[in-house]
Amino acid sequence: MALRAFLTGIHLLASVIWVGGMFFAFQILRPSVAAMEPQARLKLWAGVFERFFPWVWASAVVLLLSGFWMISAYFGGMKGAGMYIHLMMGIGMLMALLFVWLWFSPYRLFRSAMASGDSQGAGRQVDRIRHIIAVNLIMGLVVLVLASTGKYFLH
Repeated sequence: MALRAFLTGIHLLASVIWVGGMFFAFQILRPSVAAMEPQARLKLWAGVFERFFPWVWASAVVLLLSGFWMISAYFGGMKGAGMYIHLMMGIGMLMALLFVWLWFSPYRLFRSAMASGDSQGAGRQVDRIRHIIAVNLIMGLVVLVLASTGKYFLH
């Protein structure tokens, strides 16, 4: 029972860190920095990404490992899990794949553009990253609703 509580707790914390961070970045930070000079805004985003993305990596790993472990231990595998678990797992895996793509493509290109002083290129990559985060945020919010209510209507 203690292991289940621990896994559920770290699973929940990882989802709050990831989804909450995306919500904050997209709904609060982005509109707040819109009035800044472009170069200052890019520098701010560089610092935000540098600090937030390692937390996303950790959250994604914790979510996938704890999720797979709980499915195995408490449902006997995916066959015993309800539809809401299947949906959560599928959406969560898509979110992780989108983040991996974000990391290795737009974020890598953003860092390269920043290092070479290419503000326009960096700005284009921030825009791409924003779109990916928007998609992941919507999926993350859906997963949170499924996690909290899915067992009541999607068995």
